[in-house]
Amino acid sequence: MAHIKLPEGLPGIRGPMAFRPETAKPLSELAEVLLHAPHSLTAGERELIGAYVSSLNDCFYCQASHAAIAACHLRGSESLVADVLHNFEGAAVSPKLKALLAIAEKVQRGGKNVTSADVERARTEGATDLEIHDTVLIAASFCMFNRYVDGLATWAPQDLSTYRARAAKVAQDGYGSVLTAIQEAASGNAG
Repeated sequence: MAHIKLPEGLPGIRGPMAFRPETAKPLSELAEVLLHAPHSLTAGERELIGAYVSSLNDCFYCQASHAAIAACHLRGSESLVADVLHNFEGAAVSPKLKALLAIAEKVQRGGKNVTSADVERARTEGATDLEIHDTVLIAASFCMFNRYVDGLATWAPQDLSTYRARAAKVAQDGYGSVLTAIQEAASGNAG
């Protein structure tokens, strides 16, 4: 049961965002820029970073949501996503993504854990300054999102098919569609 009264029927981050739509807009816009907008890293790679950080933070809702979205972007490869979450260094992803995931892992523990050697590894594997920057920001943002979800004790469906159904829409339409759904739910709960 959530720590505060949230709109019913909205799991994870959707409940708190519907509760406070004024903050939902900038949070959704940040997610859109970091995870969905055109970028040199694929949307699947960026979603993997978010899912990985969420798994490190033990945030089931965010991990399941973003793992499902990543799988949609990666041609439905749930096994690849699971491999990354379990042991990214042994997963069948590029050396560049492995280096960026290593940076994300360090950010999750605390930003000061990222070393020059971590950044140099990423650069050696072909990462640009923009990709390094956005990896750090994705990891930091997911720490915030995870704490937002878990700090309010939101509920999360345990059936992974629930996440797959929503993931396809987010993968196709982006995070603006999430904001629209949250705004509609908030206005429906206000009346």
